[in-house]
Amino acid sequence: MDRTEENRQEYKELQRRVKREVSKAKQKAYDELYTRLDTREGEKDLYRLARQRDRDGKDVQQVRVIKDRDGRVLTSEESVQRRWKEYFEELMNEENEREKRVEGVNSVEQKVDKIRKDEVRKALKRMKSGKAVGPDDIPVEVWKCLVEAAVEFLASLFNRVLKSERMPEEWRRSVIVPIFKNKGDVQSCSNYRGIKLMSHTMKLWERVVEARLRKVVEICEQQYGFMPRKSTTDAIFALRILIEKYRDGQRELHCVFVDLEEVYNRVPREELWYCMRKSGVAEKYVRVVQDMYERSRTVVRCAVGQTEEFKVEVGLHQGSALSPFLFAIVMDQLSEEVRQESPWTMMFADDIVICSESREQVEENLERWRFALERRGMKVSRSKTEYMCVNEREGSGTVRLQGEEVKKVQEFKYLGSTVQSNGECGKEVKKRVQAGWNGWRKVSGVLCDQKISARIKRKVYRTVVRPAMLYGLETVSLRKRQESELEVAELKMLRFSLGVTRLDRIRNEYIRGTAHVGRLGDKVREARLRWFGHVQRREKCRGQATVTQTPAVKSALPEETVTINCRTSPAVYNNNYLHWYQQKPGEAPKLLIKYVNQRLSVTPSPRPAPEGRGPRRHGRLPLPRGAGLWGCIAWKVSGRLGSRMSSRGIHERSSGP
Repeated sequence: MDRTEENRQEYKELQRRVKREVSKAKQKAYDELYTRLDTREGEKDLYRLARQRDRDGKDVQQVRVIKDRDGRVLTSEESVQRRWKEYFEELMNEENEREKRVEGVNSVEQKVDKIRKDEVRKALKRMKSGKAVGPDDIPVEVWKCLVEAAVEFLASLFNRVLKSERMPEEWRRSVIVPIFKNKGDVQSCSNYRGIKLMSHTMKLWERVVEARLRKVVEICEQQYGFMPRKSTTDAIFALRILIEKYRDGQRELHCVFVDLEEVYNRVPREELWYCMRKSGVAEKYVRVVQDMYERSRTVVRCAVGQTEEFKVEVGLHQGSALSPFLFAIVMDQLSEEVRQESPWTMMFADDIVICSESREQVEENLERWRFALERRGMKVSRSKTEYMCVNEREGSGTVRLQGEEVKKVQEFKYLGSTVQSNGECGKEVKKRVQAGWNGWRKVSGVLCDQKISARIKRKVYRTVVRPAMLYGLETVSLRKRQESELEVAELKMLRFSLGVTRLDRIRNEYIRGTAHVGRLGDKVREARLRWFGHVQRREKCRGQATVTQTPAVKSALPEETVTINCRTSPAVYNNNYLHWYQQKPGEAPKLLIKYVNQRLSVTPSPRPAPEGRGPRRHGRLPLPRGAGLWGCIAWKVSGRLGSRMSSRGIHERSSGP
């Protein structure tokens, strides 16, 4: 074509026409995308889109080079694959030194019932959808779609496996995917966590076996990890309330947070079989679990491809549905002679807290734990085990472990919640704010997109950002200033998502109303009430906590203290008093005092009053209108003044979303 002026004008016209058509097609595609995202079916795509936008915003998405053990950078695909295989093969096949057991244990030979269909249904219901598949490429959604046909087939398959004590060879294979820990050198293998992808059908089989083992094995009350009706909230609350009471009593409390090195990968399998038999597990199930660990093989899937296959002969399966309970059995048996009652000893899987009133005692207990665990193949980390002292006095010293000084700290991140030696929660509030911003940045591409509806933004905010900010706050006594810090951070996020700045001079109430989001302080109180309700509905446990109403009650009744008995977690023993306050101290306490003075439904206490103290009365307390949701089951009147302790609130349920 000749480069004439006429041809040039024709080319420009065609170029403009193509751009308009491309723009229309692009706009149409975006409109269809946003329309689909605004439906229930498109919500999963929304979270997938948010994750993809977060990955696209990172500097490095895939690491194709890695360092060897000497720090040299490997660039070829073959050398990188060999290094990944070398690292994980060494990690999963190395065993710590341990004593050989001389004593034996009697096996339990008993008849085992066949796998029933209802057991398969329950296991299938517990399996989550949308998870990465194992080497067999069969997702759990296949079995869920087949409904009763799948239940019947799986029950028949599991019964054959139970009878023969041999599972399919395909279930023995797995794939390890290295995930960066977001700290340290990105080219160092030690800064990656291996996630093992296993067959979903095998996980169903493991859940059936786990459900049966839980009916037979009774785990100690000090274990909170992966136990029914227990959570991190219970353990965090027990530790916080213990620290607060010793702080208020101006007495020393010594806590050691024990960390175990690569514990899942170092559990000797001979110890696992021994602990299962000692716990009363039928020999049939022991052989079934042994078969799960025989001839297990895995590969590493990295950015440059898959490595060669290698055997895994030590430790528990990462990513297994059964491994957490097997580990709980091992810890239960190994700690049988050294653990104390809660809250002096608390375990959440491999996170162990040892508390005592003296430094010498906690040091002695730490040494007993070290001996009990290390003689059986586990190892206490000298670098990550830390010591904290409450109400520390001059010259109190530090704790030593086999001559080495344990690191002394003023704060510790326990189960994701920061506890301080002074009993305060200021640093935990700052960590919650930071966690909220971290979650917000991951989904900021969705929250700040003005084409996405407010309903979708609200749901993303509630499911990603708010849970990160609320985690563990049920156990914290927030001051108004700290509550304000949380709400200020929340309002900044909401203003960003709505495209509004402070220069627009729009009131906070309008921002919340537009986003349909309630105050974060109300959500904290609602979460506290929800957890309190869970505690109330639990089966009756050994310990009880006494909940003191408010200082306002004592000012109205100068010679009496009104308290409310309620059931609480098994962790709260040893006369730990929980002290609660009402959101509006001038309103509900007056109603409560009125009902207490009328002595409604009073029955004599079956327990005698302690010597030197006034009479006790217990009874049902009707909830007066307007008094809020107290969640209390009985009240007690004692003729003595209670000491004023730290506040911890039961509040009225908020009406916000």
